[in-house]
Amino acid sequence: MSIFVNDEEKIFHLQTKNTSYIMKVAKGKYLAHVYWGDRLNKNPDTDNALLLRNLGFSANTELEDRSYSLDYVCQEYPTGCDTDFRIPAISAEFKDGSRVVSLIYEGYEILKGKPKLKGLPAVYVENENEADTINITLRDNVKNIRVVLSYTAYNEWDAITRSVKVINDSSEEVILNKVISASVDFEDSDYDFLELSGAWGRERHIERTPLRSGVQQIESRRGASSHQLNPFFAIMDKDASETHGRVYGFNLVYSGNFVAGVEVDQIFKSRAYIGINDYDFSWILEPSEEFQAPEAVMVFSNEGLGEMSRIYHKLYRTRLVRGRYRDEARPILANNWEATYFDFDEEKIAGLAKEAASLGIELLVLDDGWFGRRNSDNCSLGDWYVNKDKLPSGIQGLAKRVNEAGIKFGLWFEPEMVSPDSDLYREHPDWCIHVPGRTRTECRAQLTLDLSRSEVCDYIVKAVSHVLDSANIEYVKWDMNRHMTNLGSAGLDCRRQKEMAHRYMLGLYRVLEEIVSSHPHILFESCSGGGGRFDAGMLYYMPQTWTSDDTDAVERLYIQYGTSIVYPVSAMGAHVSAVPNHQSGRVMDLKIRGDVAMSGNFGYELDLMKFTDEEKEIVRSQVSQYKELRKFIQSADMYRLKSPFMGNETAWMFISQDKRDIFAAYFRINAVVNPGITRLKLTGLEKDGLYRIEGDEKTYTGGELMNIGLVIDMWGDYQSKTFRIKRVM
Repeated sequence: MSIFVNDEEKIFHLQTKNTSYIMKVAKGKYLAHVYWGDRLNKNPDTDNALLLRNLGFSANTELEDRSYSLDYVCQEYPTGCDTDFRIPAISAEFKDGSRVVSLIYEGYEILKGKPKLKGLPAVYVENENEADTINITLRDNVKNIRVVLSYTAYNEWDAITRSVKVINDSSEEVILNKVISASVDFEDSDYDFLELSGAWGRERHIERTPLRSGVQQIESRRGASSHQLNPFFAIMDKDASETHGRVYGFNLVYSGNFVAGVEVDQIFKSRAYIGINDYDFSWILEPSEEFQAPEAVMVFSNEGLGEMSRIYHKLYRTRLVRGRYRDEARPILANNWEATYFDFDEEKIAGLAKEAASLGIELLVLDDGWFGRRNSDNCSLGDWYVNKDKLPSGIQGLAKRVNEAGIKFGLWFEPEMVSPDSDLYREHPDWCIHVPGRTRTECRAQLTLDLSRSEVCDYIVKAVSHVLDSANIEYVKWDMNRHMTNLGSAGLDCRRQKEMAHRYMLGLYRVLEEIVSSHPHILFESCSGGGGRFDAGMLYYMPQTWTSDDTDAVERLYIQYGTSIVYPVSAMGAHVSAVPNHQSGRVMDLKIRGDVAMSGNFGYELDLMKFTDEEKEIVRSQVSQYKELRKFIQSADMYRLKSPFMGNETAWMFISQDKRDIFAAYFRINAVVNPGITRLKLTGLEKDGLYRIEGDEKTYTGGELMNIGLVIDMWGDYQSKTFRIKRVM
C-alpha cells in the first residue's frame, strides 16, 4: 500500500519508494497541498506544515471566519472568479452566464493499481501491486459539477501521476474553458525554472532562469507539442546540479496544445501548473457527460537533475512504452531519404538494400515518394497507393526483394496530411481543417486532415492498414510535417469549434491505437519534421521518435542531451548522415558521427553506395559495436557528465541494470591549443569495485575512475572517444 488516509484529520499521504506527497482538507472544505519531497514515514504536524492566514485585499470565503484567505492557501486544484486571485486550474461558464467555480471536498476512494484513461495515453501498471490510486472528489454544490482528482503513487518508481475528470451532474450544459491536469502550490519561490525550447532542427535546448514575480509560462498553440517548446518543465533549487539539490519535474502525457508554468504571487509563493492549453479551447459538457483531461507525470528528486531524469527514463521505458519493442533490441536501419530524396526507383532501393546487408545493417526504410504521383512534396499526400512508375512490382515486390537481400523492410507515411493536388482532396475537399470563406493556408504544399471527424479517422485506419497488410513491412516511420492553421471543422457545429484541437488529438490517439494494436510485429517510429512531436503521448503508441531532422553530430550533442532531461535514449532515433551535413554544411569524420549516434537507436541517413572501401570497414565496425551495445544502452541508466550548454565538451555514460556493464562517451567540438590535462570523471560506480576498460589490461577501482578519471588526449576539431568498461569484481 502506497496511500495512507487519516480519516479523522482528512490527511492523504502518498508514498513512493523515496518520496511523500501529502494533502489535507483544510477548514473541512478545501483540498490543500501540505508537502512534496523526501519520504516521511509518518504524517507531519499539519498545523505546522499547513499555515492558514489572512491577506489584505484578499476576500474571505466565509463571513464568520476571517482568519484565512483562500488567496493564501496552498491548494491542490484552485478555481477562478472567486477569492483566489492566482492562476486557476479550472474555469467554466454556466447557462446563466456566471463563471464562479467553488470546489468543496466530498470524498475519496482508493483503488489497487492504476485504471486506464478513456481515449488518452498514460503510464500503466502490469499488476495491481505496482501502485495505488486515490480518487478525490470535489464538488461545486451550487452548479452541481463534480471534479475527480486522480493520483497514482508507484511503489518502485519515485513518480506520482495526476489526472482530472469533470462530470456534469446538473440538468444544464456547462462550458469548460480550462481544465489543467496538475497544479501544485509551493510556500516559497527560491527556485530556478528549467525548460526545453528551440525550433525545427534545434529542438529541446535547455534554458534555465530564476523564478520571478508574475508568470513564467511555456506553451504550444500549434496543434502539436511542437519543436519550439516541450510539455515538460522543472523547478529546482538554485544550486541544484546534475548530482545534488531538489528538483520537481512536470511532464504532460499529451501531443497537442499545452500550457505549463509557474506563477509567483505577492507573498512569493509559487504555483506550478501543466495541462491542455486554454488558448482557443472550450468544451461543452452536456448533463451527465464527463471530460477527461490528460495525465501529468510528476517526479521529485533530492539528488539533482540526473536522478530526476533516470526516474522518468525507467518509468517511460517500462510503463509507458508498450508492445514487442519495449524490451526487444531495436534494429539498425538505413533510411534512403538523404540518399535519394524523391529520385529513386525499385532498382535503386533494391541496390541500397544489398549494400546495407553487406554492411551488417538490418533494416532498410523507404521514405517519402513511393505513393500516388509523388515526385516532389507538392502532391499526393492522402493517396496511399503505390506509384507503379517507380515501383512496378509494388510494395509487396519491393519488400520481397529487400527481404531476399537479408534485411527487413520499412516504409514512411504521413497519414494526417492531404495535398490539395490529390485524389483524396478532390473527392473530399471538406475533410481538411479549414474555415469556410478563408484561404486554406498551406505549409509544405499540404493541409491537415480533420481527425476530429470519425469518417476521416476511419479512412486513415483503412488506407494505412491496407498497405501494411499487403507486404512484409516491419517498420513504419509516421511523419507529420505541418502545424494547424485555419482552425475549423466542417464536422462540428458553430458552438463546438473550440473543441476541434483536442478532438483532433483524441482522433489521432484512436487511429494510432487501432493501427498499432492490429500490427504488433511492426516497429513504429514517430516523426514530426524530426522532433516536433517528441512527447510522452506519442511514446505510448510508438516506442521511438525521430529526434530531429538535424543530423549534424555537433547539433545532436545539444539536442540529444536536452531530450535526455526527461525522455530515455531508447526513445531517440539517432543516425549517421552525410557530409557536408545537409542541415549545417559541417564536415566531420565517420567516427564522431557514429559515436554520437550510438547514444540512441542507431542507423544511417545517407547514400550507402558512396562509401569508400575504407569507410565501409568503419561502418561495419560501428554496426558490430552497436549490436554489442544496444541491448544494454536501450535499458541502461544514463548519467550526464559534461553539458554542451556549458562549454566545449560533452560527455555521458550508461550503466546496465546489473551495474556490470558501462559505456562512456566523450566529445570535444573545437580544438584547444596547449590544453593541459583533460580528464573524464565517471560516476555511479561502486567505489571499491574493480573495473577493466576494453583495450586496457589494467584494472581500476570505481573510486579511481570517479575521482581521478580517465585522461583524454586528442587533437583537432570534432573529436570523440568512447570507453567500454566491465566490472570484473
